[in-house]
Amino acid sequence: MSLKAQLEAIIYAAETPVTLEQMTALVKDSVAAEGLSDEAEIRSHVRSTLNELVGEYGTSSHGIEIREVAGGYRMSTKPEQHEVVRAFARSLKPPVRLSLPALETLAVIAYKQPVTVPEINDIRGVDSGGVIGTLLDRKLVTTAGRKQVIGRPILYKTTKEFLMRFGLKDISELPSMEEFEKLVAESFQAELVPAEGAAASIEPALAPESAPTMEAQQTSNSMAEQEKAG
Repeated sequence: MSLKAQLEAIIYAAETPVTLEQMTALVKDSVAAEGLSDEAEIRSHVRSTLNELVGEYGTSSHGIEIREVAGGYRMSTKPEQHEVVRAFARSLKPPVRLSLPALETLAVIAYKQPVTVPEINDIRGVDSGGVIGTLLDRKLVTTAGRKQVIGRPILYKTTKEFLMRFGLKDISELPSMEEFEKLVAESFQAELVPAEGAAASIEPALAPESAPTMEAQQTSNSMAEQEKAG
C-alpha cells in the first residue's frame, strides 16, 4: 500500500482530527522500508505526501476535503455540499438542541475567554449560570482554572469539540462577531429551542436583516462596548 493511501485511510477512520505526529508514528516502519531512516526525513516525507493528498481532495471532483482542524487533520464535506449533507443528517437522527441563551453564552465565552460567569452575566445582562451546565454537557466549553481575584471564580474557555464543531484550526481563526452569528445560524439552524422548550429557528434571532431579541441585543451591545473600551 502506498504512503498516500495509508494516510488517507488513517484520516478517514479517525473519529477526531489526527495529528502529523500520530500519522508519522503509524507509517514510520513502512516509510523506513523505502530507504529513509532519519526521523526528520521521514517526517518531511510524510508531510509532503499529506500535502499532496490534501491538494487532490481540494479539486472540484471531490465532495469532501481534508482540513487542518484543532491541531490535526480530518475529512469533512465541502461548503458547497453542506445543504445536501445537512438534510441527509437530519433525516437520520434528531439534532442536538441548544437554546438561544446557550448560544449567546457560547459566543461570549468564545470571544472573551477565559471568562467567569459574573463577567458573562455583565455582558449578557442576565444570569448565565444555568446555561453553562448545558455547554459543559455538550463539551463545547470547559473550565480553565480560577481567576485570581476575591472569591476566585471559575474561568471558562471553549474546547477542542468547539473547534471541530465549527471547523476551526484554532481560536485565532474565529471570524468577526457578525460572521460568527452567521456560522452559528448555519451550524445550529433547526437545532435551536428557546429557553421555554418550544421549537424555534435561530435565523430570526441572529440574521442581520431581522430584529434581534432584547437579550441578544444587550449581549451584542455589551460586547461591542467592551471591545471599544479594550
